[in-house]
Amino acid sequence: MKHESWPVLAAGLVLAAPPWCKAEEAPVRTAASEKSEEELAKEAQNPVADIYSFPFQDNIGLGYGPNSAVQNVLNFQPVIPIHLGPVNLITRTIIPIVTQPSLEAGGSGSTSGLGDINLTGFVSPKEPGDLIWGIGPVASFPSATSPLLGSQTTWGLGPSAVLLSMPGHWVIGVLVNNVWSVAGASASNFLLQYFVNYNFSKGWYVTTAPIITADWKAPSGNQWLVPFGAGFGKLQRFGKLPINFSAQAYYNAVHPDHLPYPSWTLRLQVTVLL
Repeated sequence: MKHESWPVLAAGLVLAAPPWCKAEEAPVRTAASEKSEEELAKEAQNPVADIYSFPFQDNIGLGYGPNSAVQNVLNFQPVIPIHLGPVNLITRTIIPIVTQPSLEAGGSGSTSGLGDINLTGFVSPKEPGDLIWGIGPVASFPSATSPLLGSQTTWGLGPSAVLLSMPGHWVIGVLVNNVWSVAGASASNFLLQYFVNYNFSKGWYVTTAPIITADWKAPSGNQWLVPFGAGFGKLQRFGKLPINFSAQAYYNAVHPDHLPYPSWTLRLQVTVLL
């Protein structure tokens, strides 16, 4: 056989090879820049969406403490999806920068620094059905730079789950977790966030997503904080870069009897999507 015939023969063997002998093509992930504004807005509202997002969320607490001062918590909350065969691992980290006003009556000044870092890992189907879900662990770390900003000894661990549906223009769901101390000072903290979003054309939407919390170790009458409120948002492109903006206001209708809390919370958020 002439040497010139070898390339032709090799090509024929490759084409004739059975399917299981051929390399499987990696699934193609649609980039955020290729999706519509409404699609991106809905994905930004989905806690387990397969999209890289980098939210900066500023929570401004009004009427906080005995001096009706302003508390500020700026959360950097990167969301990184990791593909693991038929499922995704969605990592959600919350890194809070806290400014805490004085809690002494008539006092002035404030304390600023890093609060306790929180990390959640949701395992979620890569191709979900009409009902989308995610489950996994949540952990908290004693990263506070001052005892006024969080725990400096408590390591926490617990379960977390999210369940949602996205019919038509709606995104409706609930996220819940509970973190118990596994080392350091004793703690048990519950969080529930329900969210209802309705999306309009051109990236506009209205939303309500209050965060309900309970401190099970606090005395009776000081455990619950239950806000009610709503807001709006807009998914806006800058060139090919989509950025999600939202503004919300919540009134704390149920609150501790004898512990400091804000009467109102303004939540302003900017999220970069990739």
